[in-house]
Amino acid sequence: MGIAAEAPFHVLAVDDSLIDRMLIERLLKTSSFHVTAVDSGSKALKLLGLVEDEQINEEPPSIALEAHQDVEVNLIITDYCMPEMTGYDLLRKIKESRSLKDIPVVIMSSENVPSRINRCLEDGADEFFLKPVQLSDVNKLRPHLLKSKVKDEEDQQIHDKGINETEVIAPDKTIPKNIVTKNG
Repeated sequence: MGIAAEAPFHVLAVDDSLIDRMLIERLLKTSSFHVTAVDSGSKALKLLGLVEDEQINEEPPSIALEAHQDVEVNLIITDYCMPEMTGYDLLRKIKESRSLKDIPVVIMSSENVPSRINRCLEDGADEFFLKPVQLSDVNKLRPHLLKSKVKDEEDQQIHDKGINETEVIAPDKTIPKNIVTKNG
């Protein structure tokens, strides 16, 4: 089952600017990606099936985000500066989710602020692109997608075989007997 033979990678593009959203969508589609574009972090969370804390009235605000992912997304590319929820906030929510934390996240910004870039990369962003995003930037996404896809396939194989950690690392029980017999 080769990666190239499968469906194209699905990228979720998040940007409040219509022009920037259309540009990134066009660049991604030119590179044969399937693209879903939304204009806010909250719409991205909704698409990913994440329920925000503030929307759960009967529970305290400290409840962790839970994911019920309806759409398989292979990578998220988001603008940093957006109203209500920044790209950094979206990154944090994704990385806090047990089921989504392994999805690569790329942040884009028109502002070259080293402290912002470093903070995003330290907190889990796979790349940080300066706008306007170029085709050469989009080409940098494929290794992250391939790494994520290989990990997903390995996880699925382990799950399918029903292998657990103790079966994988259990030593051969005859070794101690052989050592005792030879030395004994």
